[in-house]
Amino acid sequence: MTRRRAVRVTALVAVAVVVAAVLVVGGGALVLVRRPLPDRGGDVKLPGMTGTATVYRDARGVPQVYASNPQDLFRVQGYVQAEDRFFEMDLRRHVTAGRLSELVGRNDDALRADALIRTMGWRDVAEQELAKLPATTRGYLQAYSDGVNAYIKDRSPSELSVSYTVLARANDLEPIEAWTPLDSVSWLKAMAWDLRSNYDEELARARAVSTVRDIKRVNQLFPAYDYAQHSPIIQTAGSAGTSSGTAQLSSSLANPALAGPTLASHPPTSPAEPADTSEWKTSSLEDAGVQRAFAAADAAVDAIPDLLGANSDGIGSNSWVVGGALTSTGLPLLANDPHLATSMPGVWVQVGLHCTTVTTSCPFDVSGYTFAGLPGVVIGHNDRIAWGMTNLAPDVTDFYLEKVTGNSVEYDGKLEPMSVHQEQIKVAGGDPVTITVRRTRHGPLLSDVLTSLGDAGRSAPVPGEDDDRNTDYAVSLAWTALTPGTSMEGLFAVDVAHDFTSFRAAVLKLQAPGQNFVYGDVDGHIGYQSTGTVPVRGPGRASSTVPVDGTWPHPGWDSAYDWTGTVPAKNMPWEEDPPQNYIVAANQAVTGPDGTPVLTKDWDYGYRSQRIEDLLTTAAKRSPGGLTVADMQAVQGDTRNGIAAVLVPLLLKIKVTDPFYREAVDLLKGWDYTQPTDSAAAAYFNVVWTNILDLAFADELPEGFRPDGGDRWFAVVSSLLDNPRNQWWDDRKTPDVTETRDEVLRRSLVEARLELTATLGKEPKRWQWGRLHRLELKQTPLGADGTPGLLQKLVNRGPYEAPGGSSIVDAFAWDASSGTFDVVAAPSMRMVVDLDNFDHSRWVNQTGESGHPGDKHYDDQIETWLANKDFAWPASQQAVQEASREEQRFSKG
Repeated sequence: MTRRRAVRVTALVAVAVVVAAVLVVGGGALVLVRRPLPDRGGDVKLPGMTGTATVYRDARGVPQVYASNPQDLFRVQGYVQAEDRFFEMDLRRHVTAGRLSELVGRNDDALRADALIRTMGWRDVAEQELAKLPATTRGYLQAYSDGVNAYIKDRSPSELSVSYTVLARANDLEPIEAWTPLDSVSWLKAMAWDLRSNYDEELARARAVSTVRDIKRVNQLFPAYDYAQHSPIIQTAGSAGTSSGTAQLSSSLANPALAGPTLASHPPTSPAEPADTSEWKTSSLEDAGVQRAFAAADAAVDAIPDLLGANSDGIGSNSWVVGGALTSTGLPLLANDPHLATSMPGVWVQVGLHCTTVTTSCPFDVSGYTFAGLPGVVIGHNDRIAWGMTNLAPDVTDFYLEKVTGNSVEYDGKLEPMSVHQEQIKVAGGDPVTITVRRTRHGPLLSDVLTSLGDAGRSAPVPGEDDDRNTDYAVSLAWTALTPGTSMEGLFAVDVAHDFTSFRAAVLKLQAPGQNFVYGDVDGHIGYQSTGTVPVRGPGRASSTVPVDGTWPHPGWDSAYDWTGTVPAKNMPWEEDPPQNYIVAANQAVTGPDGTPVLTKDWDYGYRSQRIEDLLTTAAKRSPGGLTVADMQAVQGDTRNGIAAVLVPLLLKIKVTDPFYREAVDLLKGWDYTQPTDSAAAAYFNVVWTNILDLAFADELPEGFRPDGGDRWFAVVSSLLDNPRNQWWDDRKTPDVTETRDEVLRRSLVEARLELTATLGKEPKRWQWGRLHRLELKQTPLGADGTPGLLQKLVNRGPYEAPGGSSIVDAFAWDASSGTFDVVAAPSMRMVVDLDNFDHSRWVNQTGESGHPGDKHYDDQIETWLANKDFAWPASQQAVQEASREEQRFSKG
């Protein structure tokens, strides 16, 4: 129910860094911090170069690489990324390989993360993907790796990052390994995991039944998407999968690689009719053994370090593109700001990759954002097109409850063996740990993870069966990303796409994570394409009372609930040049309620997307000269709270006569529902909102599934307002009293006044939202809570006062169940691309280009980013050279 965030890597080494605190306070601190800082100027001899290359860095240290061939281009990109962020790259590869314990030492959270990632086999799947890539793509990856390795080869760990210096004082570390193409490909698994869609909701539904005990009431907590109030991405009836412009499916989209892979681990099944043991009713979900199995699986998946932090209520991303008919230049404008977990440094790095002469053999002229450790550009523009991304969040995971006997599992009335093997996890400064990994035909047993580490297992009889049967319940995970795909090939193909047809062919190779892509080009076209490998689910049983649409776990012992294949890529919804001349993709529903294919039932509820659309259409009417880059920037900074607009008129009708409390309520009179940092009304309303959620729902929901206050809870509360005696309003902790809506609202108003008086003072007009809503950017892993304060001061930044909030366009999200209003996710970057003149585009990163805390580029974009401002984004070589502050030249070593 609540946002259940995966454990943060920043919390893993508190004990280790205490040992190294002397490094911060001692006289050698400055030397240790400055030792890893790179020299970004002068001449570099780089082994493997076949030509020369030049890197221009602007006032914020953003590198623009120029080379005569792709191999040199990516080799230099690897070198400069290692200069700026090698420790971050190394940390990520330890996570994605299930080897975090090798780096941070003995720690239960790290060990659970390693065990789960080994159980799922991320690295194994990535290895299969790498083997399938075209030779050209593998060559790019190898060149990038060669550049990374050239930088780290003759440098000690302390010359690469102060983090190694600290960690080495706690435990003996293994020698730093050379970077490989597999390390880059493995990062795609972390991306796919964090952006995997509705696993939270699926487990939440199953777990909530244990306390609510009414499946209809549980479903009230997951309302249907309101198409009448919030437009889908594709608004023209019947246009999904068709073109109103000129682009058609090219022959390349008909090839098998783009037709949608079949899942070898989930083949279509057509067995003889099995015995009817599959009734899957509410009582089955309430069974204690079932609930223990779900609890074990839930605890396991929460162990994954939160590298992106995008799979939670209240967190989403914004993207839109406006056609030339509505702009001042007559050509498109495209905007994007993905909302991800905050960190120090931020998750993105900025880069430009330019062939000195663009040819078929050297086709790259692209700049934008990528991840440290990943070659190419993920989001940005080349010389002809621009694109942005938001999470599509298709339902690509299902949990299966399995009946396990020993190392066998029941399937269609028979026992079949599971795949079983052991994995050894090395631990820095400790003994290795061996775990047993078991897999059914549906996927790995996640509920084994904690058992493998010595935690309690689960065993309970199925109602109506013999109590002495030797059967356990376990939970397996079916996930499309555990089948090798072509995403890495797609990333390079996007960078060189030149029109909508080639763009579609490229992004449809991006099978995991599934994404919404918005598109614009210099010829004036705009477009949209959804991507991802989405399963087709079996029909289930007519006797079942639980849906088989992926919203609830399935019985693994019945083949009727298996996946039968995947949605062909050519059937994924798309659109070009829609009649409204804009496309907004902000995690909302893609098509109308009758659209196909069905990608998920758990969309973002559309508060942000509809607000963006309303702002764009209003601005277009008020701007006779057409929309501008400044108009796009203003939309990105909008802080209007959609649930406040619904609730406040009702709150003002609640009878609160005491002048002390009424003084606070009166803050809501005339409030425009926006949430800048200095707003007293926003401070009061958000405390009231947390109280409403707590009073209405906390008494019935299981621990760990309390309301987080995001978009789904906007929809839940809105749906209950017209039913003032709904059971959810009643507080079960007061059995002698039946509370109604108005009593909950009144108590929420009164208690908020008392809380804020204690925290912000007795004068309501002096309250400020920013004093509650604070952001601290924490470095991984040295900035953990509990580490020495001087060390935190060295590597962390903040706290800062933050505007906006959850499910708001300026989405500085917070968790209403956490007890604080601290920011947990935010716009990870912002960009606005002008297709009329790329040099007029704007961009900003969350923190800075560098990962070194002693570097001037470690934090030099934070203040600008917080203020919803940005920087010039030079694209042409002339503009890049004019903006250059440092120049580095590379030649053959």
